[in-house]
Amino acid sequence: MKKQTVEEVLQQGIHGPLETKPVERRKYLGTLRERIIVALLKSQVAETKIYPQVERYMKEYPGSHLFLNGSMSYENLSKYVKFAMKNKIEHTIVTNKGHDTEFGLILAMNYAIDKEEILITNNYPAVPSVKKKKGLFARIFKR
Repeated sequence: MKKQTVEEVLQQGIHGPLETKPVERRKYLGTLRERIIVALLKSQVAETKIYPQVERYMKEYPGSHLFLNGSMSYENLSKYVKFAMKNKIEHTIVTNKGHDTEFGLILAMNYAIDKEEILITNNYPAVPSVKKKKGLFARIFKR
């Protein structure tokens, strides 16, 4: 391992320790893109109901971590915080005054999973409609 120079020690003392991909970490609320399971934009988090996809992923990945955008109102975040606490998922409210991101919620692991699609585009997944079969009496006695 290479020994640090005095200049490197001073720079780390002034600016903090070096971190990998700082621009990506600011954009994704402190985590890396390769670790993300699912992400919601601020406008999606502000909606009244919890997205069912987020609920499903929280149950499917119990070791995940929930990152919430601290620049949003707590009223919008509270439903996700409560659901995370109910499912024993750690959560962090990230406030970065120097950089604003469009993401309101990110569910991520602490290791890379490299998921292709992380952004939820629609509120509810398409559910095939099931036609209700008529019973015997309904077929015989038509109204």
